[in-house]
Amino acid sequence: MDVTESDLPGVGKKHEVDIGGGQQLVVVTHNTGTRELYLRESEDADSVKLLELSDRMARIVGTILEGAYFQPVESNHVETMLSEGTLLEWYAVEDDSPLVGETLAGADVGQRTGLTVVAIQRDDDVIAAPASTAEIEAGDTIVVIGERDNCERFEQLLGGEL
Repeated sequence: MDVTESDLPGVGKKHEVDIGGGQQLVVVTHNTGTRELYLRESEDADSVKLLELSDRMARIVGTILEGAYFQPVESNHVETMLSEGTLLEWYAVEDDSPLVGETLAGADVGQRTGLTVVAIQRDDDVIAAPASTAEIEAGDTIVVIGERDNCERFEQLLGGEL
């Protein structure tokens, strides 16, 4: 997926996202926080404005699209790119993971993978910034931050391949 970013002096930024079939979604983010969404049917077509969102509404819609409110497909892992190469990812801990019953320190997650565990979601509870003594349980969702290769190592560790 190609995303092109360009400055709009005095306005903000424009992002163009190839969405397939020659179509592009164009998002203009104003310095005020307002977002305008446009659809360009083809490379040589004019963009058609779809809608305009306030900063607050854009953030709500963004979290919905990201899957923070509802994951329509069962997934063992979800990722969000924070900046080029830095990811925030969610990983489900399966019953057979070798990390079940280990503490973060005991599993040596940081040293073995190079990433940071920022939260553990357990049922309806969230353990933010968990201590190194936090125990990993089956069914947990572990939220981590790191570079892509760090996250790949964590996925291997979680699956018993590292």
